[in-house]
Amino acid sequence: MSFIATANPPIEADDAQVENDPWFPAIDAPKVREACLLDGTVTAARLAEAIAGAIDAVNAELRTYKADQLAQGVESLADAGDGRQAGRYLRAIHAHVQADLAEAYREIDTTPHNDSKTERIRERIEAKVDEHRRKLRWAISDLLGRPRTTVELI
Repeated sequence: MSFIATANPPIEADDAQVENDPWFPAIDAPKVREACLLDGTVTAARLAEAIAGAIDAVNAELRTYKADQLAQGVESLADAGDGRQAGRYLRAIHAHVQADLAEAYREIDTTPHNDSKTERIRERIEAKVDEHRRKLRWAISDLLGRPRTTVELI
């Protein structure tokens, strides 16, 4: 008998599928897991919850865009714009899922107490969450044809 510890836990259960508005692309949980490089640490239930949250948030931001496209006779997001809108939508979903999961898992304490690395690790996790949120904003801006930069005068 031997004991082999794995750094990345295997995926143990089938991922639950989450329904999406039919105008938007279908979201396949195993493809999300693959695109976001998620291992078995993220359970099927938690992944489904993160995908559902991402769909709700992204679709809500695109509600007006969808209404405008439907008024123009566009039958699905895949038929909208330059043909790359579905990919931009999936980028937004993936970034939202990654940000939500990074926030959820940042509370897991994997360092010894009073370790000098604790603060640096937390800062890296916060930076990662911010990076995913930035990618989400950029994907939605790209989808809507808006500039990525927001400037505010102080």
